[in-house]
Amino acid sequence: MIINTGLVILAYLAGSLASAVIVCKALGLGDPREQGSGNPGATNVLRLYGKTPALLTLCGDVLKGLVPVLILRYLQAPDVFVAAAGLAAFGGHIYPLFFGLRGGKGVATLIGVLLGFHWLLGAAFVLTWLLAALLTRYSSLAAIIAALATPLYCWLLVAAAPYITAAGLMSAVLVWRHRSNMRNLLKGAEDRISFKR
Repeated sequence: MIINTGLVILAYLAGSLASAVIVCKALGLGDPREQGSGNPGATNVLRLYGKTPALLTLCGDVLKGLVPVLILRYLQAPDVFVAAAGLAAFGGHIYPLFFGLRGGKGVATLIGVLLGFHWLLGAAFVLTWLLAALLTRYSSLAAIIAALATPLYCWLLVAAAPYITAAGLMSAVLVWRHRSNMRNLLKGAEDRISFKR
């Protein structure tokens, strides 16, 4: 119980490591929170600095969601602690302790958490995002669509209450974090996905 609780706290601390800020600083680039959309995530880093920093950011954000969940699963912790670790890592990304509580929107970290819950669950999110992104060319809209589908995917693939609850909460928060994007979409002012750089 104590060990599991401690690991959930460590999951939050791992989630608090802002990959975008760390990667950009290590590469001598600017703080992505001060440029572009202001979001410290892979999409903003891609628009600002290109593919390599964005890929490194994406990997860091996915891993900080995936690794804590896998550790709890490896230790055969009860489902409620595994789910809590996922929630904690996701929460740390959105409200990072080490970066003034100014975090990202949570898409990549959510993917990592879902992959930890069940690899098919993570794959379903990614495939839904890819299909929606290809059809709309809006990263934010693709993320919202994938998030809305995630609780259903979790119910179909995992069917365990702690995971379904965690997936529902994370999906709801992710959609809420995209509220400015939704306003821009309604105005026709949202940036489309571009791979020119």
